[in-house]
Amino acid sequence: MATARTLNFNAGPATLPLPALERAQRELLDFAGSGMSVMEHSHRGKEYEAVHREAGALLRELLAIPATHEVLFLQGGATQHFAQIPMNFIDKGRTADYVVTGVWGEKAVSEGKPMAALMGGALRVALSTAEGPEGGERTYRRAPAPSEVKAAEGAAYLHFTTNETIHGVQYDGYPDGGAVPLIADMSSDILSRPVDVSRFSLIYAGAQKNIGPSGVVLVIVDKALLERSRKDIPKIFQYRVHAENESLYNTPPTFGIYLVRNVLDWVKQAGGVAEMERRNAEKARLIYGAIDAHGDFYRCPVQAENRSKMNVVFRLPSEALEEQFVGEAKKRSMVGIKGHRSVGGIRVSTYNAVSVEWVATLVDFMNEFAKRAR
Repeated sequence: MATARTLNFNAGPATLPLPALERAQRELLDFAGSGMSVMEHSHRGKEYEAVHREAGALLRELLAIPATHEVLFLQGGATQHFAQIPMNFIDKGRTADYVVTGVWGEKAVSEGKPMAALMGGALRVALSTAEGPEGGERTYRRAPAPSEVKAAEGAAYLHFTTNETIHGVQYDGYPDGGAVPLIADMSSDILSRPVDVSRFSLIYAGAQKNIGPSGVVLVIVDKALLERSRKDIPKIFQYRVHAENESLYNTPPTFGIYLVRNVLDWVKQAGGVAEMERRNAEKARLIYGAIDAHGDFYRCPVQAENRSKMNVVFRLPSEALEEQFVGEAKKRSMVGIKGHRSVGGIRVSTYNAVSVEWVATLVDFMNEFAKRAR
């Protein structure tokens, strides 16, 4: 008997497409007629190899990834790659530039600085949009316009986070690094809209928002950048080695990649990234429309042009009302809307697998709650 689905607005691990889960359910005990689960197959065997290659091919198709770039399925979460990126690409005496628009940009700097120093280089915050006093409570309300970002001549790379899940800030237009390699953490908005991959030397993304379950990290990296990467670090941390071994240098998270394959196939069958963008625009129109329609009750702190289409953040007149809002929503099977503990408020994550119908249900509740709680 089918169980009614909870309306899951969690920021990550996030909701997965039902067809992708149902496919896993059907194939869980007997994958491809092998009499075994995909979790039990060798990562060197032909059964798993077919899944591995299909996942890469689907991603290349959906994002129009050029032949100049490698596709890697790795581990460690995006947080590990905060350190692994400078480990690979900062040479002695060189500096990498970072743009910070929220907590995840801050964390990338925090993890990257000591590693850059160990590599004999340095990490520089080229621009931060933080508001508030140093050492005090700070917030983020915007991403910079492309013209604001200037990478230093000769920088090892320019790093930024395309969408900040905690503060709800998303880039409208990406910076241009010029001759400086561009590196982007796209963990929370990859596959949500088309992107010109050729502009980037490296894109990385934790899977647990738009790609699949936690435990997998996608890396798309320009072969030219790999050629210049360091060889004097442990092989397990060299992107070059993982590329040479097609992400099979060590045992990968096979079941996670299998689920990534299922999700990517769902995106393709649904109409591809262009269709995801259309749906995400409609979800954003609905929820921000409700916020603005009740401007004396709901307040979104983010500048309009940088309001995230993946993580909608807003406040109510009091914390007590916010708690009541979260509690009543839960009684209506809507979960995951409490804001991050560091900033409070409400956060509604509307990733690809969140349907327009789910958002419409939430918006109906928002309208009703605002009228009743005033």
